[in-house]
Amino acid sequence: MDKLIQKAIENNEVMAERVSSARWKPDEPHPQLYYTYDNNKQAWEPAEDAPLPQGLASGRLGITRLALYSWNVDFMLPFPKPRMDAALDHLESLTSKLPPTTAAVVFLQECLEEDLATVGEKRWIREKFHVTDIDTMSWASYYGTTTLVDRHLDITSCFRVHYQKTRMQRDAFFVDISLGSSHPKTVRLCNTHLESLAYEPPYRPPQMQLVAKHMHAEGVDGALAAGDFNAIQPFDRTLHLENDLKDAYLELGGREDSEEGYTWGQQAATNLRERFGCSRMDKVYFTGSLKLHSFERFGADIQISDQSQRDEIVDLGFEKPWITDHLGIKAEVEVVD
Repeated sequence: MDKLIQKAIENNEVMAERVSSARWKPDEPHPQLYYTYDNNKQAWEPAEDAPLPQGLASGRLGITRLALYSWNVDFMLPFPKPRMDAALDHLESLTSKLPPTTAAVVFLQECLEEDLATVGEKRWIREKFHVTDIDTMSWASYYGTTTLVDRHLDITSCFRVHYQKTRMQRDAFFVDISLGSSHPKTVRLCNTHLESLAYEPPYRPPQMQLVAKHMHAEGVDGALAAGDFNAIQPFDRTLHLENDLKDAYLELGGREDSEEGYTWGQQAATNLRERFGCSRMDKVYFTGSLKLHSFERFGADIQISDQSQRDEIVDLGFEKPWITDHLGIKAEVEVVD
């Protein structure tokens, strides 16, 4: 496992060349395309943002709630395709159970270019979702974040903000949607993978401050930020309070340092779990005209099936051939006046 970590560090250093010649300016919004699958062309084609005054698709269809799923699918482990296949199969089983009044959005972190191809080939995704990335051109690293948005939702804006303060080429990826049955409101969704590890000075506070700035922006009625927040230090516990945000898990009575809240460690390599323990790395923050209905974890004990691949992952120091070291998190919200 240590060799995989070292390889990831080396690959990230190589990506510094891309950053130096990037088309974007750090800490500033950079517009990004999103895509809809065209059955006639058998290809993902760029879609157009829906004009704000016409953002009524969700209302016409009676969609009143949003189910947000967020999952970090480990980029360092071998066999990315069968692991992502298993992750997407699990997400399909979850999203297919939603009632017709609830739309789904999926945040993925630590995606590789191969993962984007795997996402794009799934029939259920082609039929039901917009995708935000079909290549890695908007990423500053060789892995990144991508978002799937229910096609019943109008997307009114899509942009990525690359952090100035980052050692790991991280960013905040925003998608604005129109949600609500009678009077649709603008809901801003942020998919982010905050800085890892306990470096000094810490960069997660300024990163979350930048995220919150866009969540509280004028014209945004409600906002959610979710992802792998790498919450491993004491200051991480108050980032939501310092930025006038609510922590979905805590809002519904969840407690810090409890088994039911942990999202990392249970499926980590054994030596890493023994060294660092378990933690609530993955979170959902929200603000504005949103009512939180539920928060839960998903993705426990999802494994790959091929026996030789299973053996290889276990040989890396895992108790079982899990597809990722993180559990996923889901929050369900409703727009309120």
